[in-house]
Amino acid sequence: MTALRTSPVQIQAPALPPDVPSPPAIGLHDLTRQFGRGKKLFTAVSQLNLEVARGQVFGLLGPNGSGKTTTINMISGLIPPTSGAITILGMNVEARRTRRQVRQVLGVVPQETALYNELSAQANMAFHADLYRIPRHEKAERIAALLRLVSLADRADSRVGTFSGGMKRRLAIARALLHDPEVIILDEPTLGVDVQARAAIWGYVRDLRDRGKTILLTTNQLEEAQELCDELAIIDHGQLVAAGTPEMLRRSYGATVVSLHVQTVAAPATLDYAVEELRRLGGVMDVTMQPAADASHLLAVSTQEQAEIADILAVAARWFVIADVAIREASLDEAFLSLTGRDLRD
Repeated sequence: MTALRTSPVQIQAPALPPDVPSPPAIGLHDLTRQFGRGKKLFTAVSQLNLEVARGQVFGLLGPNGSGKTTTINMISGLIPPTSGAITILGMNVEARRTRRQVRQVLGVVPQETALYNELSAQANMAFHADLYRIPRHEKAERIAALLRLVSLADRADSRVGTFSGGMKRRLAIARALLHDPEVIILDEPTLGVDVQARAAIWGYVRDLRDRGKTILLTTNQLEEAQELCDELAIIDHGQLVAAGTPEMLRRSYGATVVSLHVQTVAAPATLDYAVEELRRLGGVMDVTMQPAADASHLLAVSTQEQAEIADILAVAARWFVIADVAIREASLDEAFLSLTGRDLRD
């Protein structure tokens, strides 16, 4: 991957005395956003408290309608909060005296790339560079370096309207990096792109983190969250449900899954009794049974208690001949479902 080397912008977060701990990259403090009024008042985000440490990839997850986009729009400065506060590197996003500094240290790639289709990739980048007052003697070099980074140097003079969705997404990322921001927001960065473009974008995200940047990432792909994110926050109905590393969330809120391939020894009509007995075990969360070939069944039992595994096997052995057993840890998808009760793509 091409290394990106650009001169830092002149405006940075205020320096702190050596004995004062540095503030988080992003801080949300009792953040609330409401829409409408009276009987039509709707609270999209409610009393949200969250901190994103510097130099990490932080994932924000939640079902559709959970408040993710509203939260991102408030952090980006597109809409004001109803109450609460947002800080970027310790600077208040809403304060007039720090507004310009916040814009200089923040880069945003929205879901809608908002590129000018009639202009070339080079012209799109140049326009954005002028908006951010990139020094004239640096502008051409920065644009060229970033187009190389996202593998679009050979299409610099091509009209953006001729680009694929993946190419547009990569150009939007390059545009957001022009002013060398310290904090980068990527809202669904791989939405609608092919496998090759997704792999390239994952590489850019890892490269940015390795260079000390902070990335706030929203995604509808739990595989992406597992691969890229150092920490995650799951929100639902505008409120924080859980936060931690992907591994911690998976272990704390997921379940151990016991999968059994069984032959029935009782009459088929009694299978429901076997399932009910398994469900009555203390730590069991779910039991599913599906028919397989040769009158056998596939039985899956989810439990939050490792100690229950022996009891699960004992109960199953009373009702079935067990041909095969597999035990695995829950996936991040299953932990997400146990927390929200809804699929991420609802």
